[in-house]
Amino acid sequence: MKFSRGLAFAGLAAALPGMAVAADIDGSTLSVLWGVPFAGILLSIALMPLMAPIFWHHHFGKVAAAWGLIFLVPFAITFGAGVAGASLVHALVAEYIPFVILLTALFTVAGGIFIRGNLHGSPGLNTAILAIGAVLASLMGTTGASMLLIRPLIRANDNRRHTAHVVVFFIFIVSNAGGSLTPLGDPPLFLGFLKGVDFFWTVGHIFPETLFLVGTLLAIFFALDSWYYHRREEVLKADPTPDTPAIGFDGKVNFALLGAVVALVLVSGFWKSPVVFNLAGTEVGLPGIVRDAGLVIVTFLSLWLTPGKVHEDNQFGWGPMQEVAKLFAGIFLTIIPVIAMLKAGANGPFGAIIAAVTRPDGSPDPAMYFWATGILSSFLDNAPTYLVFFNTAGGDAATLMTTLAPTLAAISAGAVFMGANTYIGNAPNMMVKAIAEDRGVKMPSFFGYMLWSGGILVPLFVVMTFLWFR
Repeated sequence: MKFSRGLAFAGLAAALPGMAVAADIDGSTLSVLWGVPFAGILLSIALMPLMAPIFWHHHFGKVAAAWGLIFLVPFAITFGAGVAGASLVHALVAEYIPFVILLTALFTVAGGIFIRGNLHGSPGLNTAILAIGAVLASLMGTTGASMLLIRPLIRANDNRRHTAHVVVFFIFIVSNAGGSLTPLGDPPLFLGFLKGVDFFWTVGHIFPETLFLVGTLLAIFFALDSWYYHRREEVLKADPTPDTPAIGFDGKVNFALLGAVVALVLVSGFWKSPVVFNLAGTEVGLPGIVRDAGLVIVTFLSLWLTPGKVHEDNQFGWGPMQEVAKLFAGIFLTIIPVIAMLKAGANGPFGAIIAAVTRPDGSPDPAMYFWATGILSSFLDNAPTYLVFFNTAGGDAATLMTTLAPTLAAISAGAVFMGANTYIGNAPNMMVKAIAEDRGVKMPSFFGYMLWSGGILVPLFVVMTFLWFR
């Protein structure tokens, strides 16, 4: 095994010079058939837990790897090992590895904070937790807020018969909509920040939309949760979690480490350095390297400084993180040709989508930008989708923040809000689902969840279109 790994690394090293000169993929020359592996992994995530749950539970990583190879091998044969290798390295170094490092740091640090005491999951308390999570999401990211609050929320409702709806609304509000006000909240907004969008621009331009969406969802949730709560035999006679004298926090050192994570992400955005390293054609800046190295250090510090009892009380385990890491490895790989085809604009296979966001007079249509960005963000990575439409609208941050402010607001809102439409629309969605299922919550299937989002979120998005994006 070690010898095989050595050969693999030697082969990669030998291929690096060829990769470094490999040209970018011209999406206009690709057939839509290159999107089949991406569609395949999405369908696997949607259907296999229903059709073959035991097989999926034990082999989802192999399934994701198989779809990755189904794309990569024919791609290498068709376009050459250099282009395929450069694309693979770019997906790993520029996108996947920073993504996983940040998620791992937030997962570990938040998992090291245990909220002591037995909260009782009444409609009022549940709604308050969701509201607090919505505020925290824009301050510490949707992932950080989700990982901090999902465990105590599940524990607070462990004496209830119906809890899946609580987690579904948690995904709607905390894992998505709440992160819409600052670049810290969600990756698409952070990319906009790196492109020159002012830090406080988003809060100044989509605050009414966010307030409407979050406020309406909280009201719907309170009504639904109250209906469940007052049903006969909804509350179990015996509470699995014993009452304690007071509410408090264990693992407090992780609050400081959480602040370090936020600081590292912010610094990487503000810090401009001319130092750039080229790895197989992918440029890696010094700020990004420092950020990722710092996040790795924070992760190990959390594991070292957090008492074992805190992890035990929190039922902390690596299963949810492993599931997200393996599935998104396949997604980040198979999405390569799909993003290239989108970037080709009107000349690419998806030219109809790009053309649809422009009015006959040539001006951008905010409503179409909202829906095009949102629908694609529901199934693709919302960060590159944001960039595609950011560039389609001109790509100049100064113009987009002023003359085309309604268009940038529509792109920002679509990328963040509609990430809640599916489990794969935003990374915290999948992590929250995995944690909930690990705690015994029977979550909706992939399509079952989409029934919830289609019945609740989509009508609200339609209303928002008429109110703000016409």
